[in-house]
Amino acid sequence: MTRKVAVIGMGNVGATVAHYIVANGFADDLVLIDKNEAKVNADALDFKDAMANLLHHTNLFVNDYQQLKDTDVIVSALGDIKLEDNPNADRFAELPFTRKEVPEVAKKIKESGFNGKIVVITNPVDVITSIYQSVTGLPKEHVMGTGTLLDSARMKRAVADRLHVDPRSVEGYNLGEHGNSQFTAWSTVRVLEQPITKLAKERGLDLEELDHEARMGGWKVFQGKKYTNYGVATAAVRLVNTILSGSRTVMAVSNFRQEYDSYLSYPAVVGRNGIEEQVQLDLTPDELDKLQTSANFIKEKYQESLEANKNS
Repeated sequence: MTRKVAVIGMGNVGATVAHYIVANGFADDLVLIDKNEAKVNADALDFKDAMANLLHHTNLFVNDYQQLKDTDVIVSALGDIKLEDNPNADRFAELPFTRKEVPEVAKKIKESGFNGKIVVITNPVDVITSIYQSVTGLPKEHVMGTGTLLDSARMKRAVADRLHVDPRSVEGYNLGEHGNSQFTAWSTVRVLEQPITKLAKERGLDLEELDHEARMGGWKVFQGKKYTNYGVATAAVRLVNTILSGSRTVMAVSNFRQEYDSYLSYPAVVGRNGIEEQVQLDLTPDELDKLQTSANFIKEKYQESLEANKNS
């Protein structure tokens, strides 16, 4: 079976996603789409120049929306990263740009006859995932965002650094918005085969400090190079591969939760059919309050976007 993936938006993140896919042979066909024709054509040529030294071959298609008709997974990485350069470390800074661009792209996706899965990186990811689902009319379980898959990885890195273990040895989730209202659900975190709440008391770990470190990790990277790409691109490609392989992996991604009437990050079983099953966590009352606050914030921003687009 041919594996066909598309990347829309070939900026720092989209190009990293595409490179990761090409270098590892994760797709047989790769569609690259960007408004900047010179940039996307240059990337395609650069990838072709790499192929003689790679173990895998990837067929490339550039700026052809008709290629989306039989594409398995689309990755949305469009955005304007310069807007993120603000003192508030606020992912909603990109919303005035992305809420206008995304409906146009989503309309073209729909017109192509696309019937696959969409993985959204575009910020603010929970609101933008909602817009993609609404405009394309695809089933909610077929449209998802990377969400706190990245924030959870940042939390695991922070915890692993303190306890001197591999971050893959840390289990647990950050939940809610991929943004300032997200939080680490410490009740879900285990490391060294013990709940981290127990370890924190024994070893003097400051969980609030670790939560802050996870939440602000992206901002720290951004301050150093004015964009982030490796962490989020790796999360996106992992999600793409999970869909393509049908592995039914539990991961914290932005998915539509009926009880909150919103897209937000919460663990779900991801496989060939997208969100195949939703997990139910046993959260503490404080964590449930934080999750509701996050959901309310996402819904408020989504409604603002709908109003703004209606009036523009």
